[in-house]
Amino acid sequence: MKERHSALCVGDAEDVVEELRALLAKTGITLPSLGLDPVSLAREAPCPLVELGRCSVETARRLVAVMAAATR
Repeated sequence: MKERHSALCVGDAEDVVEELRALLAKTGITLPSLGLDPVSLAREAPCPLVELGRCSVETARRLVAVMAAATR
């Protein structure tokens, strides 16, 4: 029998996704496909991967601008 991710591991990954979604929203950025990668949930450890998903070029540019400003 394959071991599944622990509830703590999945819960932590879900929390990170929600934190990221909230912070992105504060900058006006929405990543429509942001969530846990379903394939990585089905496999054994390590913890699930976060799927950032696809976005428009405009959204990618806004993300670059926010990240660039944060690193200045």
